[in-house]
Amino acid sequence: MRSMSLDVGTRTIGIAVSDLMGLIANGVETIHRTSVERDYARLAELIKEHEVDTLVVGYPKNMNGTVGERGQACAAMAEELKVKFPQCKVVLWDERLSTVAAERVLIDADLKRKKRKKVIDMMAAVVILQNYLDSKQFKL
Repeated sequence: MRSMSLDVGTRTIGIAVSDLMGLIANGVETIHRTSVERDYARLAELIKEHEVDTLVVGYPKNMNGTVGERGQACAAMAEELKVKFPQCKVVLWDERLSTVAAERVLIDADLKRKKRKKVIDMMAAVVILQNYLDSKQFKL
């Protein structure tokens, strides 16, 4: 089974999935949010397609460790995911600076600003998931 990360925003959800060994995060897509029903329907398709058993939800905290409005919204979505996908373990993962790290990777890859904008959320999901997977390796 695989892990899937979600970089949840108000307009998009970046998606990344691990390999079968749970070592490497790969970007899958960016869901452009239109309605809650469509968001969850697409997530259900991706969970089934990639045989996911763990959902890692990016949890944006402020730099001082407090949780703001976005963090509260992500925590609420994590609770909804537990109900909608009871077969999956749901984990909130501190995503501080994940978008910054993703932006640096894309700049280093020499992607133009317009192309970066299209994939930044997916790349942030990759960073979130890779950090989660790396933390699990250190626990072994």
